[in-house]
Amino acid sequence: MFSLDQYRAAHAAAVMFDRSSLGTIVLTGADRATFLHALLTNDIASLSAGKGAYAAYLTPQGRMISDMRVVETGTRMLLGVGRDDAGALADRLDKLIFSEDVQVKDASADLNVIGVHGPSAAETVQRAAGVPVADLAAEYDNVTSDSLTIVRDAALGLPGFDIHVAARDANALRARLLDAGVVDASGETYEVLRIEAGRPRFGVDMNADTIPLEAGIEDRAISFTKGCYVGQEVIVRVMHRGHGRVARRLVSIVLSGGPVPAHGDAIFAGERQVGAITSATASPKHGSPLALGYVQRDYAAPGTGLTVNGLQARVHEAVD
Repeated sequence: MFSLDQYRAAHAAAVMFDRSSLGTIVLTGADRATFLHALLTNDIASLSAGKGAYAAYLTPQGRMISDMRVVETGTRMLLGVGRDDAGALADRLDKLIFSEDVQVKDASADLNVIGVHGPSAAETVQRAAGVPVADLAAEYDNVTSDSLTIVRDAALGLPGFDIHVAARDANALRARLLDAGVVDASGETYEVLRIEAGRPRFGVDMNADTIPLEAGIEDRAISFTKGCYVGQEVIVRVMHRGHGRVARRLVSIVLSGGPVPAHGDAIFAGERQVGAITSATASPKHGSPLALGYVQRDYAAPGTGLTVNGLQARVHEAVD
């Protein structure tokens, strides 16, 4: 359940989230970076120890199989993907290995992920985990110590970290975080913050029909200077022949009031349906419902007037 006290703590101090919806695939072996580099949209081969990237895995038609966070620790790569997709994705990657020195394992049951977000997140994590994190400046920067890998995370628009911890040690770490002053927060509070931050979630705001450019993730997820990857031809064609123009765009939409819309609710411009809602919440920041949804590109500019369930709405901004 959403809690306004938890929301306020996220903006004033630090909160802790159970990130059990995030699965972890572990890649080891000397060829792990070049193997992934040939498959994913971002530059993986250049990642050094302690660095990471956000990327998408596409079909040859440029549609999304998954998005993922790729974290290079120096001894292994951790892929952060949806928990429900981790097993099938690990199997799919494993079947693509031929002579490469790469081992793939779905480690979702072995590693728990705990998120800590808020202005005092760094201080709190360092006190509870005993690992310096102040130097993790860029998103996906990471540090590993014993059974912990701590990753800088900005998904909520706040200072934050995801801690990958051995399942056997997770409860003890949660207790230390609580002792350090963190507030235990719900998944519903996480979703409110995510939607306010305009971060799309695969399986909700993106799916197997989505081209990354439609979701606005290209600046974070796609390298336009790397070599070939699966689906590259489609992305390059849209960027160079279509000047990056896609038929629809994911935007955030502020409603004038009323109930929170549901996933799939239609978005209208006048009498014409121009899109559909993907995520929505009652937003403390805006004092009204806030939604993410796809609209036809001619209606994606900030300030564009729309209606949802008969209520006045406007485009707040494009999602990135």
